[in-house]
Amino acid sequence: MFGKQKNGNISYGIVGIGRFGYALAMELLKAGNDILIIDHDEEKVSMLREYTENAFVVKYIDRKSLEETGIQNCDVAIVCIGEQLDTSILTTLNLVSMGIPHVISKATSAEHGEILEKLGAEVVYPERDMAIRLASRLETSSIMDFVQLSEQINVSKIKIPEGAVGKTVLELNLRSRFNLNIIAIEKKGVVMDTVDPNYVFCNGDVLYICGGRDGLLQLTEWIQRS
Repeated sequence: MFGKQKNGNISYGIVGIGRFGYALAMELLKAGNDILIIDHDEEKVSMLREYTENAFVVKYIDRKSLEETGIQNCDVAIVCIGEQLDTSILTTLNLVSMGIPHVISKATSAEHGEILEKLGAEVVYPERDMAIRLASRLETSSIMDFVQLSEQINVSKIKIPEGAVGKTVLELNLRSRFNLNIIAIEKKGVVMDTVDPNYVFCNGDVLYICGGRDGLLQLTEWIQRS
C-alpha cells in the first residue's frame, strides 16, 4: 500500500495507463516525484514497475480496490480514463469522496467534462488542448512554442523580430501595443526572469510572452509586416 510521504514531496496517483497516462507518469517520474500507478492491464503496469514499485494491477476499479492501493494518501490523483465514461465518472467520484486534496480527470467531451466538474474534479481535455496548441503554432509561424493556461491567458515563446533588435523593452512596448507582457528573456541559452525595461534586444534573443491569443496574433502580423 502506498503511504503518506514524509519527504515533503507532492505525491501523485495515476489511474489509467493509456498513452496520456503513460506519458504523464514518465514525466513525473523523470522529475523525481513520488507516484502511484493503477491500471487493469498487467502488461502496462509491468512496464512501469521498472521505474516505481508503486504500480498496481486492479481488475475492477471500485472504492475498495482503490483504497487497498493507498491512493487516498496521495496529494494529487489523476484519472486518465477517457473511453470508458462510466468507469471514469465512478473513479472520479470515489477519489473526490476519499478526500484527496486535488483530483484531476481527463475528459473526452464537453458533456463528460461537465459531469466531472460537478463531482468536484479539475478537468483536462488533452486532445482538445493539443489541437489548440498545434493550431496556434500553425497560425503564428513565428511562435516557437505555445501553452494555453486558460481561455484568456497564454504563454508563448517567440524569437525576437528583426524590427525589434536594438530597441529597449520600453521602446518595444508590447503591453500598450498588444496587451502582452514579457515575463522572461532568453539570451544565448540563459533565461533572465527579471525583465529590465532598459534592456536592449539583440539578434537571437527569445522572448517569453504572456497574454491573450488575439494579442499574440496581432504581434505575429506585425512581425510578418516588419
